[in-house]
Formats: sequence, C-alpha cells, structure tokens
Amino acid sequence: MAEATIARPAAERRTPPARRRTSGALPTPRARRRYWIVLAILIVLATGFAFGLLAWDNPLPVGSDGFWRIAQMRATSVLVMAIVAVCQATATVSFQTATNNRIITPSIMGFESLYIAIQTSAIYFLGVTGLVALTGLPQFVLQVAVMVGLSLLLYGWLLSGRYGNLQIMLLIGIIIGGGLGSISTFMQRLLTPSDFDVLTARLFGSVSNADPDYFPVAIPLCVVASVALWLRSRRLNVLTLGREATINLGLNHKSEIMKVLFLVSLLMATSTALVGPMTFLGFLVATLAYQFAGSADHRHIFPVAVLTGFVVLAGAYFIMKNVFYAQGVVSIIIELVGGSVFLFVILRKGRL
Repeated sequence: MAEATIARPAAERRTPPARRRTSGALPTPRARRRYWIVLAILIVLATGFAFGLLAWDNPLPVGSDGFWRIAQMRATSVLVMAIVAVCQATATVSFQTATNNRIITPSIMGFESLYIAIQTSAIYFLGVTGLVALTGLPQFVLQVAVMVGLSLLLYGWLLSGRYGNLQIMLLIGIIIGGGLGSISTFMQRLLTPSDFDVLTARLFGSVSNADPDYFPVAIPLCVVASVALWLRSRRLNVLTLGREATINLGLNHKSEIMKVLFLVSLLMATSTALVGPMTFLGFLVATLAYQFAGSADHRHIFPVAVLTGFVVLAGAYFIMKNVFYAQGVVSIIIELVGGSVFLFVILRKGRL
C-alpha cells in the first residue's frame, strides 16, 4: 500500500508537463484574450478587404440587381484568394511541423519547378496552342495528379526504406527542383520572343490565372485536405516534440510524417495548378501566424494562418488595384516582401 501511494504521485508529477507540452494550450487568461483579439482583428480585416474587392468602384447602388451582378463577377477572384490562402497557410505550417524547421517551405519539394516545366514544355513542343490546351479542367486535374504522384513517389521511395531519412528526402527534392528549373530555363532560351512573352505571364502566380471551371475539383481537394490536417492538430503538436518524443508517446513517427506530407502535397499541387507559383507566400503567412497566435497548438495556429493569408492576398490586391492601379504586380510584391522576411529570419537565427 505504501509503494502504491509513493508511485502514484510520481506518475502524477510526470503527466501534467507532457500534457502541457503536447496540447500547446494558451497558458494564461491574458494570452487567451490576446489570441481572440488578434483573431477578431483578422476577421474584420478579411471581411473588409473582401467587401472592398466586391463593392469598391462598383458604379451601381449597393443592393441593386446590377450591383450584385458585378459583385458576382468579382466574387470569383475573392474565392480564388480564399482557396490559395487556405492551401498555402495550412500546407506550410504542417510541412514546417513535419520537418521540424520553420525556415523551409513545401516549395522545396519541387512543386513550382514541376509546374514551370509543364508550362514551358507545352509551349516549347506545341507552341502557344499547346499552352492554351493546358487550360481546361482535365488538364488541371492532370497537373494536380502529376504533382501529387511525383511527391508520393519521392516520399514512398525515400521514407519507406530501412534507412529512410527526412533530410535526404528534402535534399533530393531540392535537386529535382533545380534540375527541372535548369531544363525549363534551357527551353525558355530557345523560344521566340512572342512565345516567351505569353509563357512569362503564366509563370507568375496570379489570381487571373484561375478558371472557375476548376472550382468543382479545387474546392473539395482544398477542404478535405485542410480539414484532415486540422483534425490531426493534436498529432501535429506531438510531432513538434521530435522523433524520439513522438515514438515514446505512442505514435508511429514515419507513418504520421507520410500522412502529413501527402495532405501537404495535395494542397500545394492544388494551389500551384490553380494560380501558379507563389514561393514565399506560405513562408510569410506562417511566420506571421506564429507571432500572432502566441501558441504552439495547431488548433490555434491554423485559423490565424488562414486568415493572415487571406488578409495579405486580398489586402495586397485591393491596395494595388484601387490605389496604385497596378494589379498585375501583386504577386511580385508579395514574393519580394516574403523573400525579405525569409532573409531576415535566416540572418537573425544564423542557421537554416
């Protein structure tokens, strides 16, 4: 009886710290209040920018039939921004958790290089008509399938072996992305100026690249993958503790990593095939979300990251379109700001 009484307090002393570390709950009422204030501000900003994109410079009175018809035409762009924000934010946060590194992003796996290679090959071998031929729903599904298939082949090959290693997989992804980029650059140098001009417009990530015909496929993929990752938030919290701690807490580390990377590849393939490459958007959004959320719990990080992504996209498009009248350079500015933040974080940390 005495041994039981001594053993029970020892177990109780060990349990609460483990729960606190894996749950990532907001520790104090002040932290909870700060989180909900930040979330409310982001919701207000997101709603304001979305309404601004729909209603600003609309020549017809608010509430009239003509007003809603014009707003409905603009709603496509707002929906595309929402899809891209969900895909990029959720995928980047989950990928950084799986790799236990807040510097690298899913773009390291070569999704954008593959997209550029597909677009360049189409116009190189088939001309402008070949590029136009890649704009239908079947071609969109094919691009997503090729990107996800390549990532699954990479994950299955490099993570399923006896000596499977996540770092080796990331290095192979960098090499594949660099190789595809070199091939694309070589083909681009052989294009005529007119073909190259048409191709360049497709290689910059832009909301105007999206086609509403893609929505029946893009929206379900985005919703299913992002909800699946959100439901796995507690497991992601455990993954942040590292491989040894994950195994000690009863999870199959390799299996969890494979599932997360598969869902990440679905989100990144959907976003890239929908609007084109946006290399630093996910990194910018995830970095801001970590600061805004003030929590390690993915149940708190995911909503903040998605709202931050939508505010960044919608706010940039609204300001550039209605203030500077330069809507086409939005993606360039987002990449510039995201790249600057990336360099700042690396220089501050002093390591990758």
